[in-house]
Amino acid sequence: MHQTKRQPRTMGWRFVFLALVLAVTISGVVRSLWIDVYYIPSESMEPLLQGGDRILVSRTDFQADPIRRGDIVVFDGRGTFAPLNSGRGPLMDAVGGLAQWLGLTGSDTTYVKRVVGLPGDTVVCCDAGGKVTVNGVPLDEPYIFPGEVPSTQKFNSVVPEGRLWLMGDHRSVSADSRSLLGAPGGGMVPLERVIGRPVQILWPLDRFAPVERPPVVGPTTQNGR
Repeated sequence: MHQTKRQPRTMGWRFVFLALVLAVTISGVVRSLWIDVYYIPSESMEPLLQGGDRILVSRTDFQADPIRRGDIVVFDGRGTFAPLNSGRGPLMDAVGGLAQWLGLTGSDTTYVKRVVGLPGDTVVCCDAGGKVTVNGVPLDEPYIFPGEVPSTQKFNSVVPEGRLWLMGDHRSVSADSRSLLGAPGGGMVPLERVIGRPVQILWPLDRFAPVERPPVVGPTTQNGR
């Protein structure tokens, strides 16, 4: 009698490996072009986004409808917000990068803040009523953390062309454009560093909800935005 030859076990493992590589490749392409997942490491955007949230970020929303005042943006802070060298070494950088890619930890160089000033805006804190003004007009900011003032730090800045003035909603714990005025780039982030817009809270499940794009905040600028 002829016995049926068994397929080598290596064939099965090879198939699993190739399927895994294909899945990772497809995921990488999707996340680099359309959507990505990010971990919120701090409380600087409370109450809307809380520390420990995982959010889905659209990379294409701002292509169809440009960034406007009041938008929340995820951005690469290297050269403006982030340290130029974390000093962790290549191995720790690789491990940290994998954890960030999986959405398990935050990034040393990726941030989420709200757009308060667009290119050409003059952003000032504060007027007689304690509000941040843009081009002389006080902002109504219902998104600020309950009980907090718009800012305890004074500033008067003109946003250069191609850059954004960004602030956290939980103003007392947010390191943002206010606290980086003397740093390279003046704490104002280049438009090309914007990665995308948060569109959905994915985790924890009891906070699963869309992140709505807010209405236009504040006055129009000389650019009509």
